[in-house]
Amino acid sequence: MKAETSPTLPLRERKKLRTRQALIDTALELFGTQGFDGVTLDALCDAAEVSKRTFFRYFDSKEDVAMAPAQDVWVAFLDVLETCPADGRPLLTLFEDALAEAIGRMPADGWAGLVLAGRRLAALTPSMDAHCLAFCDRTTRTALALVDRRLALPGPDGQLRARLALDLLVVLFHRALDSWVAQPSGHTPQDLVRRLRATAAELPSVLTARAEPHA
Repeated sequence: MKAETSPTLPLRERKKLRTRQALIDTALELFGTQGFDGVTLDALCDAAEVSKRTFFRYFDSKEDVAMAPAQDVWVAFLDVLETCPADGRPLLTLFEDALAEAIGRMPADGWAGLVLAGRRLAALTPSMDAHCLAFCDRTTRTALALVDRRLALPGPDGQLRARLALDLLVVLFHRALDSWVAQPSGHTPQDLVRRLRATAAELPSVLTARAEPHA
């Protein structure tokens, strides 16, 4: 995947983005052919032609680089949430709209394939699942602090409601991502947004569904 860099960025920043992208591309290619546990960090750095010191400027672990394409969505989500208007929308709707915009910011060329590779790898690699859970928790806490700073959350349960809305958003995203990964074609950021919207549309029915005995 070719790293998309803005020509308005300083040369140093463009080089950093290209190095980061090269590490992601190389890692997922190696993990896909040799297995996650079959690739050492030394081998990854050799293949990407960078030092381990350079690697750790960008990523904390092999799990971190493998999950980076999907994690980039949530980094963009926090960026959107920092500036989106507080216009009276329900919190969950605001979060869903912010996440949809974040997905729309992902590169059209190559990003989806890297996410697919990362998700399929995670299904076979327990340490990646654990990494994903920890990342989701950190991101949710960061988003909650951001919401608490920017938005009025009236009442003693305001922060609890915001946390529940963020937790629901994470669940909706992962269910949408699962169905997006499973489909045979159409893996684009736009289609992932459609999956997210369709999944979120089921939530009212879920909240009112009753447990009825078999006839």
